Amino acid sequence: MDRLWSPWRLEYVTGTKPDTGCVFCDARRSLERCPPGPDSLVVHQGKTCYVILNLYPYNNGHLLVVPYRHTPSLASLTTDERHEMADLQALSEQALVEAYSPHGINVGVNLGKPAGAGVLEHVHVHLVPRWNGDTNFMTVVGTTRVLPEDLQQSAARLKPIFARLGAAAQG
Repeated sequence: MDRLWSPWRLEYVTGTKPDTGCVFCDARRSLERCPPGPDSLVVHQGKTCYVILNLYPYNNGHLLVVPYRHTPSLASLTTDERHEMADLQALSEQALVEAYSPHGINVGVNLGKPAGAGVLEHVHVHLVPRWNGDTNFMTVVGTTRVLPEDLQQSAARLKPIFARLGAAAQG
């Protein structure tokens, strides 16, 4: 029998993680205290927004583009935040294509609990790399995702690509 290990999901599935407030604001505060270390899931920082790996990914490379400011909707974003979110989505697409060669990428925003939002009051955009056949029997029958790369490996793969692409985009 094969075993699938995903220990980082234990807090999520058991519900044992304490509610400390907004996870995206927590990530922002950690960036303010010190530059992100090698264990950080933040893969790129902009002026008004940042890009972070999803702690509970649908697929390897599942990214989130998040404004630093705690705000609940696209309509509440400033013009600068909206523009940078769009720019970082394009940058994220480039980084995912280079890092993973996906066959497609889902890009989406879940506004409100009925729409699937897990974090209700801090808007963010999901970018999920997809491959032909990535919905297999484990997902359909076992409601289990198989992720071959852990989050730290994903971060290590993506950070240098974002650094290079971000520098090139700056000029």
